[in-house]
Amino acid sequence: MIKIVFVLPDMAGGGTERVVALLSNEFVKRGFPVTILLFAGSHTEYPLDKRVEVIVAGETSGGKISVRLKRLKAMRRFYKENKGCYIFAFSAMGAVFSALAAFGIPHRMLVSERNDPSRYEHGTVRNLAYLKAEKLILQTEEMRRLFPDKLQKRAVVIPNPVSSDIPKPFRGERKKRVVSVARLQPQKNQKLLIDAFADFVRQHQDYELHIFGVGELEEELRRQAARLGIEDKVIFRGFSSNVKQEIWDSAMFVLSSDYEGISNSMIEALAMGVPVISTDCPVGGSRAYIKNGISGILTPVGDKEALTKAMMKVADSPQFAEILSQNGAKIKETYSLSRIADRFLEEAGI
Repeated sequence: MIKIVFVLPDMAGGGTERVVALLSNEFVKRGFPVTILLFAGSHTEYPLDKRVEVIVAGETSGGKISVRLKRLKAMRRFYKENKGCYIFAFSAMGAVFSALAAFGIPHRMLVSERNDPSRYEHGTVRNLAYLKAEKLILQTEEMRRLFPDKLQKRAVVIPNPVSSDIPKPFRGERKKRVVSVARLQPQKNQKLLIDAFADFVRQHQDYELHIFGVGELEEELRRQAARLGIEDKVIFRGFSSNVKQEIWDSAMFVLSSDYEGISNSMIEALAMGVPVISTDCPVGGSRAYIKNGISGILTPVGDKEALTKAMMKVADSPQFAEILSQNGAKIKETYSLSRIADRFLEEAGI
């Protein structure tokens, strides 16, 4: 049976890594040999089936050519030892390095774009690598239009899966807690969330904001909360491998990103029935899952006032919050892990 090789920098706690872990576990359950080939780290934050092989081909390069060459050498050695494998590149650089490392070695390749393609700095190099793939898997139709015609023709939209271990929706009085789950980096714009929460909490003083995630902006965000006088209301929870249970009974989930592929934490919040508010950010991932005012609330990117009003509407109307909860949870069946795994295998022709 053909070996599936997922290629990405590392398996730290991000959305792409979460999807790779879910698909890897699902594929080995179906009898496929699966390897996760990491080229810039060795973290594996998400649980993996013991049958999933993890190979580390290198560490973060810091821009050093010598480290990148060593990485390519290790990757090429792996591909020689696994001729005929099917490469599932789940990062732009994973596709670039694999195209170089596997050159002249029998293999097949599928690439999956996981973010806004227009934000990538080396688009020409990325696109050349993507042309080496049989299929380009995208998360939304909006993403397709951002690629050249040649790549659009081999592009297929496959949404993110919902994990089968999602808890059933909470029923009862929810905790007075706004939650956010994302890396603490500029793209996720937690600054906007903290600003909006500062206005919200003036009228809802019994609420707290719990921010799950790690990243380079943590200290800056802590200072922002202190400057606004809400440091006792903004709780930084760090990374949690048990985050679904942590947010399950929360009053609402907020995604404040400036752009996204598809936020896995948002999908999980919807599937658990947590009322969701999200910016209607490029490249349309939130819009693909949320019907505004029915299964969640979409707000304009960067609009603090709209985000504050949305939080107030959920907090002030338990009936409306319950409607969002019930409708949001319906995505669990539509985007089940089994169905999404089937789509990947179908498009790969495996």
